[in-house]
Amino acid sequence: MSRRESRRLLPQELAAAAAAYQAAVVIPHCAECSKPCCRLDPLVLELDWKQLKTIWLIEESRPAFDRKLSSGKGPEDIRAAGGLYFAHGKPCPAYDQAGHSCRVYGQEIKPVGCSDFPVYEDGSSVVADLRCEAVNLDALIAWMADAVGPEFRIVHSANEEFPFLITLSVRRVAGAAAVSKRPGKRK
Repeated sequence: MSRRESRRLLPQELAAAAAAYQAAVVIPHCAECSKPCCRLDPLVLELDWKQLKTIWLIEESRPAFDRKLSSGKGPEDIRAAGGLYFAHGKPCPAYDQAGHSCRVYGQEIKPVGCSDFPVYEDGSSVVADLRCEAVNLDALIAWMADAVGPEFRIVHSANEEFPFLITLSVRRVAGAAAVSKRPGKRK
């Protein structure tokens, strides 16, 4: 594989590694988590109107709901901005606190942020949110390093404003040669 080919595949490999880590490590931990993200204490959930209406069981029209929000008479845990809605401060109504599960898990209505959190693709990098107790940064780095192979290393850096957000990216190991798809050839 040439350097050009490997650069093209790296974002997909990182995204696949992030998704596999979520499935193998994070999701199984959700049922026993001591501070489920669905409580929306430190987290903000981004929703479109259909998601908000369905999950929060809103029966009025969007214009009527928006008027209530702008007048300060809407739910205090919902804010509108840029055509979207942001929920925070109270548990998501889809979260079953007794059963520690989500009632919309696996359904189309489930917000993308719920599926992506706490390890998600961001362009050609992966971001890990360390507010999730299931994320072990060293284990995640090892998981990703295994996915991209020995000719690359995983580098990480904390966001200056939000140090719990860690960006993981890939760098070619100095002197590592890309291996061609043809046996016996190196480039």
